[in-house]
Amino acid sequence: MNHNADIEKLDSRRASPPIQNDPQSPRSSPPDSSPQDQEDESKYPHGLKLAVIILSNMVAMFLVALDRTIIATAIPRITDDFKSLNDISWYASAYLITSSATQLLWGRIFTFYPTKAVYLVAIFFFELGSLLCAVAPNSVAFIIGRAIAGAGSAGIQSGSTILITTVTPLSKRAGYVGMMGAVFGIASVIAPLIGGAFTDHVTWRWCFYINLPVGGAAVACLIILFPKFPAKESVSVAQQVKQLDPWGNLVFLPGVICLILALQCGGEKYAWDEGRIIALLVVSCVLLIAFVGIQIWQKENATVPPRLFKVRNVWLGTIFAFCLGSVLIVFLISLPIWFQGVRGTDAITSGIDTLPLVLSLVFGAIISGGVINGVGWFNPVFFSSVIFMAVGGGLISTFVIDTPTRTWIGYQIILGLGIGQGMQLASLGAQVSLAQKDVPTGVSLMFFAQSLGGSVLVCVGQAVFNNELRSRLASFDGLDIAKIVDTGATQLRHVIPPDMLNEVLFEYNAALRGYFYVGLSAACFAIFPSLGIEWKSVKGKEFAH
Repeated sequence: MNHNADIEKLDSRRASPPIQNDPQSPRSSPPDSSPQDQEDESKYPHGLKLAVIILSNMVAMFLVALDRTIIATAIPRITDDFKSLNDISWYASAYLITSSATQLLWGRIFTFYPTKAVYLVAIFFFELGSLLCAVAPNSVAFIIGRAIAGAGSAGIQSGSTILITTVTPLSKRAGYVGMMGAVFGIASVIAPLIGGAFTDHVTWRWCFYINLPVGGAAVACLIILFPKFPAKESVSVAQQVKQLDPWGNLVFLPGVICLILALQCGGEKYAWDEGRIIALLVVSCVLLIAFVGIQIWQKENATVPPRLFKVRNVWLGTIFAFCLGSVLIVFLISLPIWFQGVRGTDAITSGIDTLPLVLSLVFGAIISGGVINGVGWFNPVFFSSVIFMAVGGGLISTFVIDTPTRTWIGYQIILGLGIGQGMQLASLGAQVSLAQKDVPTGVSLMFFAQSLGGSVLVCVGQAVFNNELRSRLASFDGLDIAKIVDTGATQLRHVIPPDMLNEVLFEYNAALRGYFYVGLSAACFAIFPSLGIEWKSVKGKEFAH
């Protein structure tokens, strides 16, 4: 069977204009798709072979999600071994910087090279970084390992979705994509527990050794079972280099790095008005503007060809992904602060207290995939996701010191269902709306927007919280405001005079609402892109306008 011909027919069907209604027909019922409009599913793997491929893909994504948060409980022991307290921020930043900065580059590589080979290379980088972290003799080597693993994780994130588009028909894809979101959520829940167990009972190095045998098994399955597809068009080495947009990446990578460094250090390690933070922001702005100019100049050879933004579901999906990433990270960061600072729990207990959010996120991701597979349309899930996020975020913003347990559990569940439903929607919208050759770029763009949204808005939330807290505590005589702001949430009660505790906690809770409002604002703003998303069906039907 001619695979390329099938892809071309599928692409032309996606790009075709909406079917016009017969004036005599009802406006509410979309036309049924004819047999020739149905995608040929015989070219895809089935049964046990497909199950093992999907399972291996899930394992790779599981390890990436695990690696993002497993380090949290291991950091104290790592700093003890390396005597490197000043390097703590780099253990997370090195991973985040390379993961965000290389996301679009991976999309470009997936576009022009075989999916299987590129995905395996991404896993190799991730495994290499994990190995380096596991055997690191000092803090510098550990940071380098985190950076390499971060670059590999970006390829796995995009690749996991791109791989699904390669081995499953569009009509069944939503369920598998939803399962990937569920895997990500489950790994995020158990990662701190696994990290704590390894750190306390074996060694923190096993937080990274564990990736090697598990990842190796996934690689072996993919090598053996991943189907062989026709080779992509062969071009000269010079043309290959040109297609990867070296000029664009030359300014994009340092631009993103400068931006994330400024966001990570601004307001925490250095004041926002300090020269080095201003310099980082200015350089980032100049480089990213230059990147946009290069994309317009390069056209088809751009990292993100400008014509993609003529597709409504691409630019609106990018905005939605930015908002969703913001909501997810803002509440994942601020809720533990509320539990530890206002409720007085320890770090482990606060992690357990946020389980309703994460578990409902997993449930929402699974349910949304099933609903989209069943009805074909993803737009209703967009609306449902935004409603649940906005309502849940708004309810959480009403938290007070003595909010009952059943209340904070219920509010987290509402928010988690909204986030879970929306986790993969932007990516799915890009898959339905773009030609197959553009899907890798579209998927990578959505992951980048989601990552960037979390990075930017969590810094905004932290700044709002700190400023509001300083303002509210200014009227208290004899209170060391700087010490309270700089003290971790778990130690808050140790630095507040007992006779002021209730009043200070009241103001602390009120200031933390500012953090919640940032996430709530992103959730509410997401209604605009969700309303504009074009109605398309994963079953090949067009919406009757």
